[in-house]
Amino acid sequence: MSTTTIRVTKPTRDALNRLASQRNETLTETVSRGVRLLQQEQLGIDLSHPLEPEELEWLDVDLG
Repeated sequence: MSTTTIRVTKPTRDALNRLASQRNETLTETVSRGVRLLQQEQLGIDLSHPLEPEELEWLDVDLG
């Protein structure tokens, strides 16, 4: 796995390190978990929007 460097504020770095330590994880594991949770949150936001007309039509398709 390749890696890269990202810039965060010192308070953010410290908070991430604390969380990783509390969870007995590496910093990379903790950041990855945070990314996954944010992706799930965004999916929930996206799914909470009303359906578009073409999506509603798709729901009414006869599959029989």
